Amino acid sequence: VQLQASGGGLVQAGGSLRLSCTASGSIESIRVMGWYRQAPGKQRELVATATRGGGTNYAGSVKGRFTISRDNAKNSVYLQMNSLKPEDTAVYYCAAISGFYSWGQGTLVTVSS
Repeated sequence: VQLQASGGGLVQAGGSLRLSCTASGSIESIRVMGWYRQAPGKQRELVATATRGGGTNYAGSVKGRFTISRDNAKNSVYLQMNSLKPEDTAVYYCAAISGFYSWGQGTLVTVSS
């Protein structure tokens, strides 16, 4: 599975960004798609995931502000990020789970105060 992510950038606190990720390759094996992030000096952490059937899961720190959606027809997953905070600054990685993890290249999100 190959993943191509886009949509990061610089935004002021309170602003919004939308991340997109499209999968290619052995897409029929993908069960879950999602987003993880890694801030400087910290470990990679879960942001949100979405199953093929539409089930979602969010980290507590983003619940109510971020929305994950998945378009199975387009083999894509999206992350709408609203009310961004400086602590959301990180490299965001798209992930696809198909028995093992596949990772996208990462896209930087910077939230200024």
